[in-house]
Amino acid sequence: MSMLTPPGMGGKYRITGTKYPRMRRPRHRRRIVLVAVASVAALGLAGWGTLQLIDVFTGGGTKSAAARKPGCEHSSAPVKALPKPGQITVNVYNATPRGGLAKTTADELKKRGFVIGKVGNAPASYDKKVPGTGILVGASKPEDGFFVVLGAQLKGVTSKTDSRKTPDLDLILGAAFKELNVQEEADQALATVSSTASDPACGDLGAAPKN
Repeated sequence: MSMLTPPGMGGKYRITGTKYPRMRRPRHRRRIVLVAVASVAALGLAGWGTLQLIDVFTGGGTKSAAARKPGCEHSSAPVKALPKPGQITVNVYNATPRGGLAKTTADELKKRGFVIGKVGNAPASYDKKVPGTGILVGASKPEDGFFVVLGAQLKGVTSKTDSRKTPDLDLILGAAFKELNVQEEADQALATVSSTASDPACGDLGAAPKN
């Protein structure tokens, strides 16, 4: 009987050929690896779900446009309501050679609700010396929001203060002035200012006037 004949076979069955049976390692290690990978994946999903719940309940999932703007951090400070045009008295002066510009501009501001004070040619210190769109001039301690609301009515306007004690503002029209902003544009500009006015890093139409 061959040495390769299994015991108890009595020589009836023999193993022939050049290949011999080989013992395979048990597959326990592969199962352990698969179980470990599945566990890590489950823990990862659980952690992600927890973070999502935290965002929902803490408000972390919603960011305002101001918070996303580079260099502009959202502030929770309350925003003061801007004044209505009816609270602002505007003196309109023409610093250009074009006749009637102050009156037509004053009439349009009046339609928008502003109170109109003096209308006429600009003082000698400004007459034909304003190259830009215009200048807003007011008291050294201006009323909150007055410069913002009036400044939204025309593009490129600058502002400064003087020694007056009254809350009225001067609008001095410069050489680059053509017309006021469309009413809808002015309203949109004011809406944008209202949403970001609590954060000076965001920048708006209410920048501090120059002395």
